[in-house]
Parts: sequence; structure tokens; C-alpha cells
Amino acid sequence: MMVVLDTNHFTEWVNEGAPGARLQDRCATHKAIVFTTIVTSQESAEGWFALIKRHSAGPMQVPGYRLYQRSCSILSEMGTLAFDDDAAEIVEALKASRVRIGSMDLKIAAICLAHDALLLTRNLRDFAQVPELKVENWLD
Repeated sequence: MMVVLDTNHFTEWVNEGAPGARLQDRCATHKAIVFTTIVTSQESAEGWFALIKRHSAGPMQVPGYRLYQRSCSILSEMGTLAFDDDAAEIVEALKASRVRIGSMDLKIAAICLAHDALLLTRNLRDFAQVPELKVENWLD
């Protein structure tokens, strides 16, 4: 089974807390082949940068940098699906059919549709608007 982690699931995976551990266990139980997307990589980096920039240079930035570095390591180990021509065409088709979700979510959905993958997300309400997209929440 191919699963794709949305940004909220990826963040929990990186944070090493109880939700991330449960997610990793569930992926192992299902023998899931786990991927994320380049869009999640972008969103994740932007989030870590915002966290780091909240503090002036010094010890208060260490936790943010530690999590950002862990995120980079996991991204290098985990498969990262591209936003490619196929996904871009799907985005255009979804826009034409008046799917109304955020542009980053639209790109993540398109990537999942292009790969016929199950998207793991807490944002079921928005992603449920995308026809034929398989979505589940494995965190809650």
C-alpha cells in the first residue's frame, strides 16, 4: 500500500511524539510504502524557518534548527513525490471542475491522484472535496 503524508502527518512523524510514533506503527502494521511530496517539503521548511526566525540568534533557535535538520534527514530517506507535468494537468482539471481548496492542498491532492496513492491527513474536510482522492486520518 502506497501512502503519502500530508504536512500535518509529516510534522508529527518528525516531532517524535506519541502521535508520530502511533503513525509509524500503523504504517508498519499496514506494510505501507511511505512517501511525502515536494509540496510538503516546502511547507515543512517554511514552518521550521518561521519557528527559527521567532528567536534571535542563540540558544532559543537550537530546538527549531534541530527539528529542521531532522526534517531534512527524514526527507532524504523517505520517498518524495514530485509536482510534475501530470500533477499540474490534474490541478488544472480540478480547478476547471471548481474544486475549492487551497493551492498547496490542491497540488498535494493532484500528486496523490497521479500516483493513485492514499493521502494521510488531518484535513479530511477539504480533501474530501477532491473526486476520487483516497484520504484517511491515521493520527486521531
